[in-house]
Amino acid sequence: MIRRATIKDIKAIHRLLQEYGDKGELLPRPLSQLYDHVRDFTVYADDKENRIVGCCALQFCWDELAEIRSLAVHPAYTGRKIGTKLTESALSEAELYGIKNVFTLTYRPGFFKKFGFTQIERSQLPLKIWADCILCVKFPDCDEIAMMKVIG
Repeated sequence: MIRRATIKDIKAIHRLLQEYGDKGELLPRPLSQLYDHVRDFTVYADDKENRIVGCCALQFCWDELAEIRSLAVHPAYTGRKIGTKLTESALSEAELYGIKNVFTLTYRPGFFKKFGFTQIERSQLPLKIWADCILCVKFPDCDEIAMMKVIG
């Protein structure tokens, strides 16, 4: 089931992001930052197991620009289209808010191509989005791929 994240979900989201962060597959986020951005998150909850098995954030950057970030699915649940459902939910929300452009920084461009994202140069993104990059262990040698989708 996909739903908005709550404060009670933050520790589970943190563990999920940390797992992929430890592998270098996404930027881990401090627990305090997750609490600050709880409203950005949607989660996929396995009600039978009573656990969060996927998460995705849609962060608004500018009046017509948002970022899909922190998309993660527990390894035991991959292959079940959970990432697809979370991405579709984020894109629907962006459209609801009148966002014209959604970008992502990813190591899995093939996944986002399925949704109409195209690769762009990171330099095409506004400087404002790079504030989080200072926290990254790979800064300033980012190797993520920037992708953009134009909505409507």
